[in-house]
Formats: sequence, structure tokens, C-alpha cells
Amino acid sequence: MKILWVKAGGLVPLDTGGKIRSYNILRSLSRRHEVTFFTVYSNHANDTHGELDQVFARVIRHPLSLPRPKSIGGLSQFVGSVFSQEPYQVFKYSAPEVAMSLLQVLQSEPFDVLVCDFLAAAGIIPWHFPCPKVLFTHNVEATIWKRHLEVARNPFWKAICWREHRATALAERRYLNLADHVLTVSDADRDQFAQTIAPAKISVIPTGVDIDLFRPVAGEEPNTLVFSGSMDWMPNEDGILYFVQEILGRIRKLIPSVSVVVVGRNPSSRLLEMGRKTAGMNVTGLVEDVRPYIQRGAVYVVPLRVGSGTRLKIFEAMAMGKAVVSTTIGAEGLPVRHGENILIADTPDEFAGAVVELLRDSVRRTSLGQAARELVVRGHSWDSVGRHFESVLETFARMGGRPSATRRTFGLDFAGDCAFRSITQCAVPVSAVARTAAPREALPSSANCLLDHRK
Repeated sequence: MKILWVKAGGLVPLDTGGKIRSYNILRSLSRRHEVTFFTVYSNHANDTHGELDQVFARVIRHPLSLPRPKSIGGLSQFVGSVFSQEPYQVFKYSAPEVAMSLLQVLQSEPFDVLVCDFLAAAGIIPWHFPCPKVLFTHNVEATIWKRHLEVARNPFWKAICWREHRATALAERRYLNLADHVLTVSDADRDQFAQTIAPAKISVIPTGVDIDLFRPVAGEEPNTLVFSGSMDWMPNEDGILYFVQEILGRIRKLIPSVSVVVVGRNPSSRLLEMGRKTAGMNVTGLVEDVRPYIQRGAVYVVPLRVGSGTRLKIFEAMAMGKAVVSTTIGAEGLPVRHGENILIADTPDEFAGAVVELLRDSVRRTSLGQAARELVVRGHSWDSVGRHFESVLETFARMGGRPSATRRTFGLDFAGDCAFRSITQCAVPVSAVARTAAPREALPSSANCLLDHRK
């Protein structure tokens, strides 16, 4: 197959769960198919996207000068998105010149299928163009904003959550209908989307993990709790703040010596300050390799109150044979069983009790970790996930990407008003950075690095 994969936000370094999932599936596809990778992302120093030439047949990249999150420029851009039909995550990447470049790629050669990776890229897709289109969703984005809205206390933040929830829900409905086929990462996400489109139009792609890279290693430290994740992903920060404020004290009433290590890039000043003021708490920030930190943990905790999709971090901890305690939302979408390969706890008392139980019982802790490892080894390697993804695309491509009979069009054929209303006025051609691939056996160093990347 000739596959055109479109992703907003870039692919490397592998510092988020979404990037890890996309990269491993793409790597599997590129071994047997011709993949053109098209990406738009915020311009940054030490950009290593050029190294992806080693993996894909062609790389087309568009770095944009976007304001930093939480800066004055970022706030100004968000205010601008309020006057658009798009949620902010779509609006910020919907540059007319990028949309025009993608259209030119489609016009220049035939593709068997176009994959729109994440909702964020939907604003630059020419949905009218006669090429089968698949929307690959890693979350139900509207659910994430709904859960933020439910736990928000600050009135200003609550207003932002309300706006983004409303805009995201409308955008998801619009693009679900425009896509010829939709991929989700869990049955729960599929069931939510099936309220909008025909269930036959949706396929579920399981979550994977590198079972050779993440494997059990000796070196556990007593009474040590570990959480890993991109700390600039809001559900992760919310989860850790909740854990320290509501759960950690309950644990320490019974085990005073317990310590907690928070591993993840870009922690906020609020979280760093909490780490300095809380005895036995270490907020590491960016690390080169997350595995030694998971290895030293006696229990891996996932105290999330907000989220959707699936958490790769849980499968990575499980692959290392770690006992995991998670909320229902944290483990949502994963084929886990409470009491068999994970402990699920949703109230502060329940969560603290589950952690204390495992810290006090090494036999129980070990057996839970072994069962967790067995679960991911059985059918969740990235190779098996990649082949499943490939099978779905091949079946869809053979059918010619026929759209569902229930497909409806919302508004513009060229979705993404901020990009496409002015696309025909874009007089200057865009010079994309496209290259012919080197031999693809070698992987770029940026893809091999194990940054603290977990969603």
C-alpha cells in the first residue's frame, strides 16, 4: 500500500504516549508498505525530524512558529480560536499554507489511504479529496475536557474547559462523519463514537508495549512509589496534585517512610514547588531513560481523575513486572482485571489502602506484577499491534474506502475554517521538506531514546 500519514505536533522525540504509539505502528507499516509521513509542529531547537528519512519513504515537515503554552502569545492565540468553530488543538495547526501543501501532495501522486493521526490534524485535511481517509483517534478528546470541567475549581479555568469541551465535541462529531473510517484505541472509545456514527465504521486498535525493552529487572527500593508521564499533559499534573493532597497523607499514617518519585518532562512551577515542600517527594523533570525509575519503584501509581483513550505508561510498568494501583479512569480501555493483574481504587481511602496492602505484602506484590507481565506479553507487543493496524488498513483500502451510508457532512467540505476559507487565496507555493529515504533498517537515534514520554 501507499500510505499518506498526517500528524500534527510532530513525532520525535518520543516524549508522549501518542507519539510512541504512532511511531511504533508507523515503523511496523513502513517495513512492508510505502509510507509518506506529513507533519506540522511547533518549531524548536535540535529538531530531529530529518532523521525519520531512515524510516519512511518520504518525509514532509512543516515547523511553525507557535507561541509557548501558557505564554502571553499562547493566550492570545487561544483567544483567537474562540472565534473559530475549531477547538484550540485543531486551530493552532490549521495554517493555510500547510493545508495547501498537503493538498498538493495528494494531487501529485495516488495514495491507497490517508491516515489523519489525532483530531489535531483534522483541520488541514482536504476531506473533499477522492482518497480513502481514516481518522486515528487516541482519545475521546471531548471526554477529557468534560472531566477537566468536572474537577475544575478556578472560574477562569472552568470557563476555558467549558469552551473547549463544547468546541471539541462538535469537532469530533464533524470529523467522525467526514472520515470514511475511524480507529479507536479502546472498546470504551468505540462505544462513545458509536453514538455518533455507525459502529461498522469503527475499528479498535489495541494498545502495545515494547516487551523486550521493558522487562523485569532487580533493584526495587522498599516503600517507593513511582509515577511517570509527560507532566505538561494536564491530566497527569491533576492526578499527581490530587495524589499528594488527598492520598499520600493517608498512606503515611500507616507507612511514614513512604516516598514518591514523579518522572516526567516539563513539570509546572506549582508541581516543582510541591516537590520541594513535600518530604520524600522527588519531581525529576526530563530524564533520558524512564526504566531505572520504574525499576526502583515498589508500587507504580496512576491516580488519574481526567483522561480518555489508554495509558501506555501502565503497560510499560506491567511489562517490567510492577504491581500497579490505578483509578478506573487511569486504567480505562485496557484489558486489565482488578485483583488479578492490577488494583483499581477510586476514592482516596481505597487508593491509599491498596498501596499500603502491596507495600506490606511482597508476595502479593510480586504475584500481581508477574500476572501483569504475562498479560502484556500474550498479545500486546508492538509487532502484533502493527499487524492488526495493517490488516484494518488493507481491508479498508481493498473496499476502496467506501464511506458509510450514514455519513453526513457538517459545514465546509474543507474542514477547518481558519485554514480552508483562505486556502484558495494562498498565492505562494509552499516548499515542503521532502526527502527520499535511506535504507530503513536503521532507526533514528531520536526514536530510540527513552525520554520520560508517557501520556
